[in-house]
Amino acid sequence: MKRIRDLVVFEQLLVAHVVVEPKRVKATYTLTKMDGSTTSTDLIYSYDRTYFNKKETQDVNLASMMVAQVALNYGLFCRTIVFDGLFDTADQRFLLDMMENTSREILINKFHAKNEFLKDPYNVLVPENLKHYTAAKVLFENSKFSDMRLYPVCEAPHENEYAILSSGGKDSLLTYGLIKELGVPHPVFINESGRHWFTAINAYKYFRENEPNTAKPWCNSDRVFNWMVRQMPFIRDNFQNIRADIYPIRLWTVGVFLFGVLPIARKRKLGNILIGNEFDTTMRSTFEGITHYQALYDQSKYFDNALTRYYQKKGWNIKQYSLLRSLSELLILKILVKRYPDLQKTQVSCHAAHESGGSMRPCGKCEKCRRIVGMLTALGEDPKCCGYTTEQIGSALENLAKKNVKQIGSDAAHLFHLLTEQGHIAKNAYTKRLARSYPRIMHLRFDNERSKMEDLPFHIRMPLFSILTEYADGISTQRDRVWQDSYYGDLSFDTPYKPLQKTLI
Repeated sequence: MKRIRDLVVFEQLLVAHVVVEPKRVKATYTLTKMDGSTTSTDLIYSYDRTYFNKKETQDVNLASMMVAQVALNYGLFCRTIVFDGLFDTADQRFLLDMMENTSREILINKFHAKNEFLKDPYNVLVPENLKHYTAAKVLFENSKFSDMRLYPVCEAPHENEYAILSSGGKDSLLTYGLIKELGVPHPVFINESGRHWFTAINAYKYFRENEPNTAKPWCNSDRVFNWMVRQMPFIRDNFQNIRADIYPIRLWTVGVFLFGVLPIARKRKLGNILIGNEFDTTMRSTFEGITHYQALYDQSKYFDNALTRYYQKKGWNIKQYSLLRSLSELLILKILVKRYPDLQKTQVSCHAAHESGGSMRPCGKCEKCRRIVGMLTALGEDPKCCGYTTEQIGSALENLAKKNVKQIGSDAAHLFHLLTEQGHIAKNAYTKRLARSYPRIMHLRFDNERSKMEDLPFHIRMPLFSILTEYADGISTQRDRVWQDSYYGDLSFDTPYKPLQKTLI
């Protein structure tokens, strides 16, 4: 059995040589192995219009933070990590805190959980409760921008304009639809160098034609992630051929994309950054006494609130949150397909999308496809509306009678209940064990952790919930761990806005 210290397999990771151009930022990642050999690659963000000025300290500072994000995944594996760029105290504190949190998340959710990418014996790690999990000594240097000084700023962005971290998924599509009614949306599609971009292509084409504020930066983070994985001695050599619903190691992924959105948000003076995450992405658990977020920290409200506090410290005064935290996945899809059917047609939620007939099509075989087909069918909608064939629909429903879906227990149970009661999947020993009626899944839900009114800024609360209540079957509030029926008049629209208060990671 291996111990945590055995995961330290690199001497140093250096993030340096930051280049700031009008439409591009770049840095070199150099990895020094224990034998002294080195290997390097470049991390690049590029844009279709000017967002940077190399003589502007704020732009150089943001570029330095952007190129640092990928490295936050590797605190467990290096003796030293060096960030060479322009950073202030708030930046350094943010990077250190997020690296420590990510180190703990990766340890628990990649090494103490099932991970088909790991070689033996690294798949059996001794549990250790430590004060700190980041092994690396983190150093901040400034070899290139020593003549620049960062001074406090206090920006005043537009309260009713919104950057939306966009993809082809139902969450960002619904977020856009809502904001198109309530404010001014700016959908931002981060075009990855890898196949993940396939899921966004249909939606991006639609937005490019219909939404003038659409932006599409490009980032090669996927190549950098794969480059790093190839250096890791505990990852199986054939990792690229393994079909799985998880990444081999990384868990700080949304942050990489989010910092690619920030140049656009700041230059356009957008007061809000929206990430579409639902009720079941904010979860805290323990393993052997170690608190963690079930590999979902960068989809949780804690992540949003931490970023909001960071933006306030920087003087940018941007707020980050999700409009969808009171919604289940099934209710999200219901609102999308019922209220915004043209947007829903562009949805691609699939682990292996492919091109066919000039557009991207879902594979119809993966867990995500089973889930989407099942939910649309349970809602009385035709999955063909977003690209599934008759054969794929039949196969997905048949497989649902044999295989579970990745939802929290009550959500999955209610989906199976609807499908079996409607006669779409067989009532067999497997489905009878899973299927249970949980009508609150179709309610707006508010509890003391996942979904709280105080995590939303005042200006969005009433207009948002006036729409959502049209599609929910009710409102539920959890008190003392018991769900109780509530009414629209019970919603606390005037409760204080609290993300600026510090919470523990």
